[in-house]
Amino acid sequence: MQVTIAKNSGFCRGVQRAVDTAMSVPAENTYVLGEIIHNSHVVNDIKARGITTVENLNEVPDGSTVIFRSHGVPASYYESCRERNIKVIDCTCNFVRNTQKIVKEQSEKGKFIVIVGEATHPEVIGLQGWCEGSSALVVKDPSFDFTIIKDKDVCVVAQTTFSVEKFEEIIKNIKNLCEKTVAVFKTICYTTYDRQLEAAKLAQKCDAMLVIGGLNSSNTNKLYDVCAAYCSNVFRLSGPDDLDFDKIKNFKSVGIVSGASTPMAQNREVLLKMEEKSTEVNATSSMADVVAKIDSESKFKKGQIVTATISEATDDGLQILLPFSKKEIPLSKDELDCEEYNAAEYAGKVGETIDLLVVELKPALKLSQRMIKVLAEEESLIADIEAGKEFQVECTGYNKGGLTATVGTYSVFVPAKEIRPSFVKDLTKYVGKTLRLRALEVKKDARKKEIIASQRVILQEEKEAREAAKAAKEEEFFANIAVDDVVEGKVERVTSFGAFVSVNGFDCLAHISDLSWTGAKAVTDVLEIGKTYQFKVLKVDKENKKVSIGYKQLQPQPWDLVADKYAVGEVIHGKVVRIVPFGAFIEVEKGIDGLVHVSQIAYERIETPASVLNVGDEVDAKIISLDPAAKKMNLSIKAVLPEPERKPRAERSGEEAPKRGRAPRRSDDEYSNWNEGSISIGTSLGDLLADAEKKNK
Repeated sequence: MQVTIAKNSGFCRGVQRAVDTAMSVPAENTYVLGEIIHNSHVVNDIKARGITTVENLNEVPDGSTVIFRSHGVPASYYESCRERNIKVIDCTCNFVRNTQKIVKEQSEKGKFIVIVGEATHPEVIGLQGWCEGSSALVVKDPSFDFTIIKDKDVCVVAQTTFSVEKFEEIIKNIKNLCEKTVAVFKTICYTTYDRQLEAAKLAQKCDAMLVIGGLNSSNTNKLYDVCAAYCSNVFRLSGPDDLDFDKIKNFKSVGIVSGASTPMAQNREVLLKMEEKSTEVNATSSMADVVAKIDSESKFKKGQIVTATISEATDDGLQILLPFSKKEIPLSKDELDCEEYNAAEYAGKVGETIDLLVVELKPALKLSQRMIKVLAEEESLIADIEAGKEFQVECTGYNKGGLTATVGTYSVFVPAKEIRPSFVKDLTKYVGKTLRLRALEVKKDARKKEIIASQRVILQEEKEAREAAKAAKEEEFFANIAVDDVVEGKVERVTSFGAFVSVNGFDCLAHISDLSWTGAKAVTDVLEIGKTYQFKVLKVDKENKKVSIGYKQLQPQPWDLVADKYAVGEVIHGKVVRIVPFGAFIEVEKGIDGLVHVSQIAYERIETPASVLNVGDEVDAKIISLDPAAKKMNLSIKAVLPEPERKPRAERSGEEAPKRGRAPRRSDDEYSNWNEGSISIGTSLGDLLADAEKKNK
């Protein structure tokens, strides 16, 4: 029977931290809110320390200590503990804590929260307690009727230990139905995902699977479901006592997986019991093999193990007698399996038997006890190599055809074409280097023991595995991303034209034009390399494997904040950014321009704005009208200037009288909105008449 144990077995980091805490903190007056993990063995160990497990916070006395397990608790529990002077030891898993933060922030923004998970699971119960002002919808079945959220702005999170496949199916169903924005946060713990993925692969290869963990453990039960989808012989064990070896003894290959709440000690106990039962089952057949071997040995052969009797011990070694022989044969002390030879000690063993290996037949029979151990270890290694296990050797030389090395008493040859996928021109550079090999052929001829091996097959498999993993990851990524999704990404690198952001391991481009509403000269003016931000998906090109995202689309535009920052009658300081025939535009702040109509530049009449103002001039102006919705602000420079004194009529007698028909200059509120695109602006009747009269001349 070949037994394979999943690499991702035993406690996850969050559970390990919670258990270590419960096993190390002072036990007096300390309580755990709920079972620390879903494993009765661990719970009993903690109870034995004197720590009490309670199901309700009300059971924890005021002034005592409470441990919040990795599943997390509702937000209100922290405030309740502060009020009751209860010390909190918070072991909430970081992944759960992140989900709590998302639920809180998104519900505060008015999003309707959907939690994908088990409604009775403590983690889900805790998450519901982070919703601000409303409850969440909890679903676990992809066939759920989602019409109740059809017209809602939805935020979807997942229980960290939920099934990845079911979560993806539920997300697909929600997106197909909802008419409004759906913000999806894939909060399933990556270790959960890795466990489920590895369990699926192992279940496809093995004849039977053992799933070890507490029977009420959610993540362990999901591992069982994953295995059952690919293997027809799956057995659920809470510990070694549940193992029925008779049910698995005839399977050639058995895989073992365990949940995040299963300690490695528990896995080890199951393995030890399997080993014990396996030995009991195989005892008869092993004895039969030994008898058959003895019957077949009629004479000595090289490599044969013989049983000899010690007849004498000397300073140089032993004298031994072989079966059916009356002649003593010397056995050098160097060939004994002992750390230091002691003649007196061996003298007391005269008459006892000893197993020896036939090393040489000619010119004289040479025996060795030490080589039995050496060859046993070597043959165990060769058996693994012959079965396809990767092994490593140091290259000791080369010839015209390839590289050479040794493993024990076996020579190793790597043909040139098997060194790597591409052609190798210079073999000398590999001498002294370590090679990673897999056997193509093992020759066990007594005259020549040789392993013909390949490094190329390993490198090729790893390359194909990387490419397959990348393709699968890309396929999953593009299957679950859509335009208008809000995603979280880490800025990995920047260029002159934008930032490359890692979203779930995939590089997306945030163009520099999509970083700031007011424009950015450099990416680093807005984003910092290594930091994580929220982005909006702008374009998805599945064919070319490209995704464009934007940062500014999730930020308020400058005009959205104008109403809170400015008011009519307020004086601003700005810079002239452009001049047009009907006035000048003043940059109030980046992204906010206001218009000073020609009639509002000075008290005296001017021919053109350019006769008074230049681009780049800094001026003070008063806001005389403001319409944030239309993104319009009207300004007056003259309103902040001292009004010139009017000359007495007698002093003006020599001046040219105003022409008939010209209307008096209008006041500040005599014109309304302007529109630069169509160059239609509000202006005074007097200005219009003056312009008309000027044209008639």
